Amino acid sequence: MTSHLRLVVCEGDETGQELLDQALRVLDPAVLGFESELIRFDLSLDNRRLTDNAVVGEAATAMRECGLGLKAATITPEKIGDVGSPNRILREGIGGSVIVRTGRRIPGVSPLAPVVHPIVVVRMAVGDAYGADEGRTGTEFSFQTAAARGACVYGGPKWTVSAVYEGMLKEEMDASAARHPEVLYRPTLIDAAYAGILTEAGHRSLVIPALNRDGDCLSDLVLALFGSIAGAESVLLALDDHLQPIVAMAEAPHGTAPSLYGKNVANPMAMLLACAAALDHAAAAGGSAQGDADIARAARAIRQTTLSVAADGIRTFDLGGDESTSGVVDEVVRRLRHELVGAA
Repeated sequence: MTSHLRLVVCEGDETGQELLDQALRVLDPAVLGFESELIRFDLSLDNRRLTDNAVVGEAATAMRECGLGLKAATITPEKIGDVGSPNRILREGIGGSVIVRTGRRIPGVSPLAPVVHPIVVVRMAVGDAYGADEGRTGTEFSFQTAAARGACVYGGPKWTVSAVYEGMLKEEMDASAARHPEVLYRPTLIDAAYAGILTEAGHRSLVIPALNRDGDCLSDLVLALFGSIAGAESVLLALDDHLQPIVAMAEAPHGTAPSLYGKNVANPMAMLLACAAALDHAAAAGGSAQGDADIARAARAIRQTTLSVAADGIRTFDLGGDESTSGVVDEVVRRLRHELVGAA
C-alpha cells in the first residue's frame, strides 16, 4: 500500500462521538486499501474543561500542519464563563473563512419541498453575531463555486435595512458578479430568499453567499428540505490568496442529539459524507504527499456508496427507514471493501 492519508480527528460528545466512531470505520486501511494515520484530539466537554480549552488549540495547530481535519459534534455549555464552543477556537486557529454546506437529493427519499437541484450555502465564517473579524473572501469563492458548477449565485443579506454592515456584502457580491459575467446572478434579500429557494431550486443549482448567522440558519433549512439535516456534510475552509483551500475541516452539520444518545438510531450519513469530503480535499492537495489518485477514488466510493445504500432502502428512522446506525455503516463498509479492496 503506497498511499498514505494523515487526518486530524477531533472527538466530541454524546451522539456526535458515536457517529464519529461509526464513520471512522470507512477509513480503516483494510477498507480503503491504503494506510491512514488518524491524529486524535479529545474535544469532549470534560476534556475541554480539564485543559481549559488548550486541547482545542492543539488540534487547530495540528490541522494547520497537515491541512485536514474531521470533527465530531460537541456540547456547547450554556453557562457564561464555561469553556464555550470549540468551533470558534478551531475556526480562528486554522484561519477558516467560509463554511460550505451542500443540500442535495438523497436517492429514494422524497424532499419536503419541490427542490430538485443542489443548493450550496457559502457561509462567511467571520463577523457579525459570532464575534470574529470581518472578511470578504467568501463572495469571490461563491462565484468561483457557481462557475465550476454551472450554478446561479442567489440570495444576499438584508442590505436595505443594514446599509453599512450588510450592504458591504452586497457590494462585494456585485463586484464579484462583474468579474464573473458568465455566472447567473440573482441578488435577493435574505427574507425573500428563504421563500424563493422553494421555486428557484426547481429550475437550477444555487450557490447562496450568506453572512455568518444567516448562513447558520439558512443551511439548516436547506438541508432539512432535502429530507434530513443529517443528510449532508459541512466543511470549514481556510483559503490562500488565490482562494484555494489550504486547510479543510469536515464535520456533520447537526449537533450532539442527546435524545438519541446510546440508542444506535442516529443517521450516520453526514459523518460518512464528511469522511468523503475530507478525502476529496486530501486528494486535491496539489503537490502534497496527500494528492493521490487512490485517495480520490476512495472519496468517490465513500460518497457513492453512502448514497446507494440509502437508495436501496437501508436508512435510519429520520429518512423513513428502520435500520440502526451501525447497520447502515455495516452495509457501507461491506460494499466499500468489495469495491476498494476486493476489486484491487
